[in-house]
Amino acid sequence: MIRPIKKEDLPALKEVLDTIELFPSEYLDDMISDYFNNPETEDIWFTFTEEDKAVSLAYCAPEKFTEGTFNLYAIGVKKDCQGKGLGGKMMDYLEKELKTAGHRVLIVETSSSSDLELTREFYLKQGYKQVAVLPDFWTEGEDKVVFWKKM
Repeated sequence: MIRPIKKEDLPALKEVLDTIELFPSEYLDDMISDYFNNPETEDIWFTFTEEDKAVSLAYCAPEKFTEGTFNLYAIGVKKDCQGKGLGGKMMDYLEKELKTAGHRVLIVETSSSSDLELTREFYLKQGYKQVAVLPDFWTEGEDKVVFWKKM
């Protein structure tokens, strides 16, 4: 089941983060605080659950100074749950949410690192177009790769 994240999901979400290299789990509390505390937030945080336990997370937010453009800042599936199509289901869920709300564009930014080759292939399979490469963005020799999809 895919649903918005609840506060009680945080321990399980930190476990998810500890199994993958998305970002350090200790960052989660600060990153998600606006979502829990600001009723005006447009941030989207959601998870896929198995037996009511969160096994993935995704975070998407509007791009400032744009009309209907969102950026998927984070998506990840717990290591032992990967390869089951959960990432694709999560992308479908997000795209439907954005379309229903009348939003126009979703962008995804990732790295050119060889470790993320499967990630870049994933976005292409999901129908995203690679639209930009920013050289040496993350570090010397590691570019930012930007994917785009019209909703």
